Amino acid sequence: MSTGGIDYFELRVHMSIRERLWNTDVKLFASESWSVSWPMTLIMFFEFLTGLADIYIAGRVGKEIQASYGFIIQVYFVLIIVGNALTVGSVSVISRLFTGDTGNGLTEAIYSTLILAAVAGCSLGCIGILLTGSIINIVNIPSELKPLATPLGQIYAAGLFFHYILIQTNGVLRACKKVKSSLKTMAFVSFCNIGLAFFLVFETSLGYRGIALATAISVCAGSLVNTYKVWGLMDGAKRFSRAIAKRVISIGWPSGLTQILWQAQSMAIFLILSSLPGNGVEILAALSAGLRIESAIFLPAFAFNMANAVIVGNLLGANMKDKAFRGGAVTALLGVPIVMFLTVVVIFNARWIAPFLSNNDIVVTETVRYLYIAMLSEPFMAWAVILGGGLIGAGDTRGVMVLMGISLWLVRVPLCYAFVAIFGFGVTSVWWTMNLSQFVMASLITKRYFGRRWLTAKPVV
Repeated sequence: MSTGGIDYFELRVHMSIRERLWNTDVKLFASESWSVSWPMTLIMFFEFLTGLADIYIAGRVGKEIQASYGFIIQVYFVLIIVGNALTVGSVSVISRLFTGDTGNGLTEAIYSTLILAAVAGCSLGCIGILLTGSIINIVNIPSELKPLATPLGQIYAAGLFFHYILIQTNGVLRACKKVKSSLKTMAFVSFCNIGLAFFLVFETSLGYRGIALATAISVCAGSLVNTYKVWGLMDGAKRFSRAIAKRVISIGWPSGLTQILWQAQSMAIFLILSSLPGNGVEILAALSAGLRIESAIFLPAFAFNMANAVIVGNLLGANMKDKAFRGGAVTALLGVPIVMFLTVVVIFNARWIAPFLSNNDIVVTETVRYLYIAMLSEPFMAWAVILGGGLIGAGDTRGVMVLMGISLWLVRVPLCYAFVAIFGFGVTSVWWTMNLSQFVMASLITKRYFGRRWLTAKPVV
């Protein structure tokens, strides 16, 4: 029997071979993704554990301290945006060079990104120390929080240089398939941070300021450990390459702007909620606690996001575009069920978890309400974030920036403002609107990824 001149049996054999090759590829992608993702998940867990300890300590000191910490940590995240953006660019560049470079390009790329991070961290750290007080004085937060937030912000800014180096060296280790080495450093940083925070806050005269100082000291120690590890990866002359630096910045700046858009909307939501009549401080404290608990769900999502960037970057560096596309999709399919499982765990334990972070009844009640609503969009968030990691690994950071901007600034912020300031619907409407923006983002990222235009991105160097 023949089909269009092709023997039917031969056709079935070819189809069977393709199916076996596809299944083999899926298994390889899943294995590769998991080998990067599980250490990244633990790294994110250690960061979550540190943040959880900080919010717990702040809550035990007082609701005003907890609300102040919640605001100032948003300001701090704005200050580290440039460092994160540079790391996105460096991971995209270095992950390709790691599989495709045969010369001294890898050493130049690592050295150049370290110099960029050092200069940026030092500059923004000085700016943060000088301007934190002025920024806090002009924003619309409760007046009783301003004198509490200022010293926290200044101490965090003082440790910014070391945090930039820590972030950048973690990215280098991840791109060079040494994520387990990064994991060891971050475990050390986390336990150092938590131990110091409890000691400095409750056993010294520093009080709540010890939360920020513990972070500054621990990231300093971690940056020194990682720098030693990364230095051993550079073989040959250590030269600053303007071409590589330009490429890193070109890939990184849209990611940085994306993070600015994200942090700006977080602060916008914070300010919108500040305008609510009655229980304003309690609602802000509940949002801080709810976001910290929700960040547990983000752990595997962002771990798989970072893994996807490395996997797609490595495969594109080896000129395997079709495998890069499939590898990114398989990584997303592997990560979403894990996020769904954690979502169910949080939903069923929300009423037990919330009181752990605050002893104020209003804060606890609003935190639980926030979690019940926010959990509904977590699988969509995970899908968008992990697929977005693949786009970032390919250097398509501008596409991700535009889609994130649409979901946050054309959907989330305007609707939250309208529901609260114009229609007076209350805080619950804000939680539901945040869900809606997650659905929009997931739809847009999915369309972008499966359109495959990112596979034709310009080569790294």
